Amino acid sequence: MAVIRKKLIVKNKQGLHARPAALFVQIANKFDSRITVKREGEEVNGKSIMGILILGAEKGSTILIEADGHDAQLAILELEKIVTSEEEI
Repeated sequence: MAVIRKKLIVKNKQGLHARPAALFVQIANKFDSRITVKREGEEVNGKSIMGILILGAEKGSTILIEADGHDAQLAILELEKIVTSEEEI
């Protein structure tokens, strides 16, 4: 199984803080795949709220999401919706 990677620009005006971060982690945990998120050389567990918050990914920043597992493609699609949504979460 190949690792699926997707580079995304954070479009939510809150960035990946507070509610959007909590929603990201909640959705990531629905999947069996190992999910990691990278930003500016920092790599964190995508299923950890503390990890996502540590990234400090504000609106306009670029992140790389990696998913490794049988449901990786679906996980990336679902997580992309949160990161690229301009609607308030």
